[in-house]
Amino acid sequence: MQKVHFYYVDRKPALKEKRRLKRFIEDLFVLQKAKLGNLSYIFCSDKHLLNINNEFLKHDFYTDVITFNLSSSKTQIDGDVYMSVDRIKDNAKMEGVSFKEELHRVIFHGALHLCGYKDKKKKDALIMRSMENKYLKLYFK
Repeated sequence: MQKVHFYYVDRKPALKEKRRLKRFIEDLFVLQKAKLGNLSYIFCSDKHLLNINNEFLKHDFYTDVITFNLSSSKTQIDGDVYMSVDRIKDNAKMEGVSFKEELHRVIFHGALHLCGYKDKKKKDALIMRSMENKYLKLYFK
């Protein structure tokens, strides 16, 4: 049974090898020793994600990703990861990386949040970036 799902609100990024990517995300949870239940990635625009940021987090700024942990138990992870394709494109340009790389970085970032990684403090952000890089290397090897 498929545990990872992709949905598109008002943006549909070109994602190749979707089955492979979904399996890899499932493997990421195994490597993190976390039991994955159901994980939905929702691809959308800046405007759509800004509305979610305002409504649920009371933040009035653009962001590339918002992760909601919807788990009802401590033994299984269920979640939704909302991703702004617009913001990811802009961030890729700013960072001097391809859209493909940045898109996958943010996909893994959302999964890592559900595995317990944080990124608000500088130390935590460095650990998060290190884990993103680890999974980018594993995926694109």
